[in-house]
Amino acid sequence: MTAVNALLAGLADSSVRIVDLTNPLSASTPTLKLPEPFANLIDFSLDKVSEYDEPGPFWKHHNIHTGEHVGTHIDAPVHWVSGREGHDVASIPPERLIGPAAVLDVREQVEKDPDFLLQIEDIRAWETANGPLPENGWLLLRTGWDRFSQDQESFLNADDTGSHTPGISAEAALWIAEQTSLSGIGVETVGIDAGRGAELDPPFPVHYHLLGNDKYGITSLQNLDKLPSVGAMLVVAPLPIVDGTASPSRVYALVQDPA
Repeated sequence: MTAVNALLAGLADSSVRIVDLTNPLSASTPTLKLPEPFANLIDFSLDKVSEYDEPGPFWKHHNIHTGEHVGTHIDAPVHWVSGREGHDVASIPPERLIGPAAVLDVREQVEKDPDFLLQIEDIRAWETANGPLPENGWLLLRTGWDRFSQDQESFLNADDTGSHTPGISAEAALWIAEQTSLSGIGVETVGIDAGRGAELDPPFPVHYHLLGNDKYGITSLQNLDKLPSVGAMLVVAPLPIVDGTASPSRVYALVQDPA
């Protein structure tokens, strides 16, 4: 049996499950809010054109209005100054969008400190328990933050000092970017950097280091609790937007159930 036939057989007999990791996209989906003087993207909305009526008697359709970085989305290298000569969304190689998932659970640390930053030693400890990070894989950071995914205020967790959401330290971001063969990282929060990422050196180091090294970032993931630490396959499906810096994406994981 070929590998493709084996996968299809697993899907047919439900020994391979599909887990949807995508936050549903609507006008109420929480979005990033940048402080002044920076400009914000528009939120997602639908503009009805017809609904089985005179403008379209047999169909219903809408125009879509949205920023690129809304909901579950992938950041392409051209999004950041360090990756300005790199791929836009349309030119990301498809083989980089499918790969093994490595799920790193830091819920306990985040429960104690919402500003928790993943360190290199945390990744090394995961590797000791699970083996090396997979080639062309995706490091998915399970923080439990997806429980806030439909609540704008809780999702951003902002006060007078800024947004307080977990992320990755500058040192770990540089290490992932330069010392691993990962395709990228995925997080449950609104952006791939921590809420206070502007205070790190360089500012927003995950954006700076990963996108500058042809690695990608996925945000607003859900259901990471349904994935094993190793063994799942991630599938990222963005729109191939020419010159796009990001795209809302459907993200799936394929999981083999134990025999």
